[in-house]
Amino acid sequence: MAAGNRDLHGRIQSAFRHPFLRKAVKSATNTLRDRKNVVTHDLGHWEDWRNLGMQIRNHVIENLDTYLQQFAKNMLQQGAQVHWAVTAEEALSIFQTIIDKHSAKLVLKSKSMVSEELHVNHVLEDRGIHAVESDLGEYIIQLAGETPSHIIVPAIHKTRQEVADLFEKDSGQKQQPDTASLTRYARQKLRQMFLDAPIGVSGCNFAVADPGAVALFTNEGNGRLVTSVPPVHVVFMGLERIVPTFRELDVMAKLLPRSATGQKITSYMSVIRGPKGLGEQDGAQEMHIIIVDNGRTRILANPKYQEVLRCIRCGSCLNVCPVYRQVGGHTYGWVYSGPIGAVLTPLLQNDLKNWGETAYLTTLCGACTEACPTKIPLHEMLIQLRLERTVSGATSSLERTAFRLWSETWGNPTLYKLSMKGGYIGQKPFMKEGHLEGGPTPLSAWTNSRYFPPIAKETFRDRWRKGEI
Repeated sequence: MAAGNRDLHGRIQSAFRHPFLRKAVKSATNTLRDRKNVVTHDLGHWEDWRNLGMQIRNHVIENLDTYLQQFAKNMLQQGAQVHWAVTAEEALSIFQTIIDKHSAKLVLKSKSMVSEELHVNHVLEDRGIHAVESDLGEYIIQLAGETPSHIIVPAIHKTRQEVADLFEKDSGQKQQPDTASLTRYARQKLRQMFLDAPIGVSGCNFAVADPGAVALFTNEGNGRLVTSVPPVHVVFMGLERIVPTFRELDVMAKLLPRSATGQKITSYMSVIRGPKGLGEQDGAQEMHIIIVDNGRTRILANPKYQEVLRCIRCGSCLNVCPVYRQVGGHTYGWVYSGPIGAVLTPLLQNDLKNWGETAYLTTLCGACTEACPTKIPLHEMLIQLRLERTVSGATSSLERTAFRLWSETWGNPTLYKLSMKGGYIGQKPFMKEGHLEGGPTPLSAWTNSRYFPPIAKETFRDRWRKGEI
């Protein structure tokens, strides 16, 4: 588990001091959102598709044990090895056993949010094992020593010059900051690793219970290479990432790419049913599937948040969130960012004290809920997390005292009137061109980055009594 969320305000200020990040995130999310609007309109009946996606995911969650057992049984019959991990530590221990068995010193990875969640790369590096990301965006942020800034576009915050600088440091050679040159360098660097790596690691967009398969949606050829060229293929799978049959997978294949990147279909859709069979030319000789809980069954048991397990990791909620678009992904402090991260992080970490503040990275506008292809009520969950954090006493004593005094003051008509008159007089030193700037904490937390309207000289009630309204 991650260390904590104690420097949230520091990360927010860091994002505000990074003008390119804000510009790049806004531009990229605008593009993804606009492309989604076009392809969903072309598909037609988008709300019906969303309802169908919600129904499928609800059905799976309600029958998760049945489908997981069916999936595991079918994959075992097809030659794969299935492992169950309750905690992150168990998942890493299982993976280490596989690595030790094959004396591997190089592990090549395709995109996997679960492996990010488990900090697989850092753990392997600490043990002297070279783990390399083969997805271009993930490779860039690995060289930068960062976590993904977006679920779908992990290096969304990097300029081409910054990428060129990273590649130059990695290679010791001058790199040109244009897309073609940078892609060529990454391809040349990674190509031999596909041939040399004894173990390839992938995530799992969806597991298919019947007949038993792992489905991967990718836009780069690396995913297919990682799962078929190295002798051993290891899958990290969140236990909720499952559909009953290929019929339901077809629905997800319509929802996920349209919601994620605004595509009608991803460039590569790989369906893997086990290791290479007798007489087959392609595929890994050995396949391991590590089914990871890591807090998911705890969420499953909580009816207030159970619906968040419907998430298909499309990132659509990030692309419409006004907060994410201003601060980017690293502000959220962990692997998952945006509205889904603000909900998932404190739940998976099981720590409202250190991580519950992420629930305040929202305007509660509800755009995330409207964008979600499986209709997760994210804004309602954010409100609930705020409530639970407050009730648990995780908020500061200063905050609790401030709200208690505010409640007592505004609950009394006389004190309310006095506070409004006092506020009108007290705001005058901070007035500038019709709005407030600066001021004491906590007012300055708002006015340092946006305008705050002044308190009117006369209240609505005053003007009503005068007959002005």
